[in-house]
Amino acid sequence: YKHINTLTLSQYNHNAKLVLYSMDFGEVTNLLQNQQYEEVQNQLVQVAKKIECSGADCILMCSNTVHQFAEEVEQAISIPLLHIGDVSAEEIVEHDVKRIGLLGTKQTMEQDFYKTRLANYGVETIIPKEDERNFIHHVILHELSKGIISQQSKVRFLQIIQKLIENGAEGILLGCTEIPLLISQKELSIPVFDTAFLHAKTAVQFAG
Repeated sequence: YKHINTLTLSQYNHNAKLVLYSMDFGEVTNLLQNQQYEEVQNQLVQVAKKIECSGADCILMCSNTVHQFAEEVEQAISIPLLHIGDVSAEEIVEHDVKRIGLLGTKQTMEQDFYKTRLANYGVETIIPKEDERNFIHHVILHELSKGIISQQSKVRFLQIIQKLIENGAEGILLGCTEIPLLISQKELSIPVFDTAFLHAKTAVQFAG
């Protein structure tokens, strides 16, 4: 929301016209952890339909994790869904990055919905080891989502990123909207891609 309005104000000197539906992500997280995927999908489809009926010209799902249901949501509506994976891939390709290190929730890192989108653009995805993925997921859920910024967690994140670089990553994709609270471009010498910002920028360009 902040990114969209900041970009709209800077480019067009007014605020964005938005239809905002805030879901209880704690509920969504619990459903995902209990593998109740159909229920999450149904909720997302119903919300997307409500947004479309409210007059929106496009839809953004402002969470990387729920993009595992993007195809089902797209099929249920008649307006475009701006997929965060496509948005990210286009920016990555523009920077001539061929191998990307992906950070996010366990679902985002381990499932194929993100990797497949990136592969469609010729981008190979590298993910952290299992214990590192567990740590990242824990920090997202129990620290960053609650506004807790830990220097100790930041140091560990940077160590994990360094290992990804050693394994061939040419850029880092912050595949969770909370991770930029902890990690930014200034800490790294390779390109860092903030999916939340890129998603917002594409929405503003679409609406422009």
